Parts: sequence; C-alpha cells; structure tokens
Amino acid sequence: MRSRLEPKPHPRPLAGGIWPCALLGRRARCRQRGSVTAEFAVTLPAVVFVLGLVLGAAALGIVQLRLEEGARLGARAAARGEGTETITRIVQEIEPRAAVSVSTSGEFTRVEASRTAPGLIGRLTDWQLVADAQALTESGGQ
Repeated sequence: MRSRLEPKPHPRPLAGGIWPCALLGRRARCRQRGSVTAEFAVTLPAVVFVLGLVLGAAALGIVQLRLEEGARLGARAAARGEGTETITRIVQEIEPRAAVSVSTSGEFTRVEASRTAPGLIGRLTDWQLVADAQALTESGGQ
C-alpha cells in the first residue's frame, strides 16, 4: 500500500496507444493533457507585448527627463550670455538627438529642446517630446 506522500506514478500509454485514464473512465483528465502548454502559448505574446509597452514607456520617461535637464542647463547658459552654438552643445551633451531653439523675450531667455520619441513608439506615432526652460537674463554683473 502506498503512503499519501508518495507521488502517483505517471501514466503511460498501454499497447496500442490507449491511455490508462481512458480505461478507468477519467476521460476529462486525459483530454486536458497539454492544456497548460497551450494556454501558455496563447498568453506569451500578450505578456511580451505588455513588457514591451512598459519598457517603451520607461524609455520615453528617461528621454523626457534628459530634455528637461538639457533645456534647463541651456537656459542658464543663455542667461549668462553664452552663444547659440555653446547652448546647443550644452543641451546635446545631455540628449544628443535634441533639436534646440533659443529665443529672448524682454528680460527672459527661453531654450526649447525637442526630439522624436525613441524606439518603436516614435517610429509608429511620430510623437515629439518637448521641454523648455526660461531664465532671467543676467545684466553683466552690475
């Protein structure tokens, strides 16, 4: 007699390919053989798709933060009186693919950094990420 802790022996097909569970009237369990594999095969593409969306969203967030930081540093340099080439270089050190525009309005200098979203999201949607920053233009130390 087997104890409860011993595993049941795995059924093997009898001669002629007949499964023992079919002989014992357990057809439902016989038909379910391999169902976990089939369910996994159906859900795997959905899991991969959701994982791709999460990683794409993380990449978008990182690029947006880089644009914000680059625009902030560029506006600070513009407020000190740096030239457009220097400002562009500063912004592109933070985000190399950024397009930079500098404008002055009264006492304020504004720097805008933008680029297309990274990865598949950017290629499919042509989504533009934009960041801008303003700084009070300094007056030469007086």
